[in-house]
Amino acid sequence: MNEEQLLEGIKELCSRAGKTKEDAELFYEKLKADEEICREFVFYLENGSFSCREKVAGYTVVDILVWQMDHFKAWLDRDVSGSRENKDQMVLMAFDTFLSMKKEPDRYIQKMQYETGTDYPDKY
Repeated sequence: MNEEQLLEGIKELCSRAGKTKEDAELFYEKLKADEEICREFVFYLENGSFSCREKVAGYTVVDILVWQMDHFKAWLDRDVSGSRENKDQMVLMAFDTFLSMKKEPDRYIQKMQYETGTDYPDKY
């Protein structure tokens, strides 16, 4: 996939996720700065699934996606976010977090380990 196709894929995904053209361009720039995560994202665009080859501190983008779904479960249950019915928005959020995690792994590892959902017995 060339850079033009990548940008068009991002714009299309962002559009389906309710994001602006400017959001797409910012995400594109952030993604292009990280070759490994960009490769994972391209795999997603081409296949509609995740290769999970790229990891940050042992975590994949799918780990982030699952954590985000768990973490925001109450928010999603109320369906005020629009994410519940919008998998593209959830995927973009996960990749954006994955990029941020690569720069600050300790911050995100702590969040993923301690900021989980509250829908299981004896959590507190």
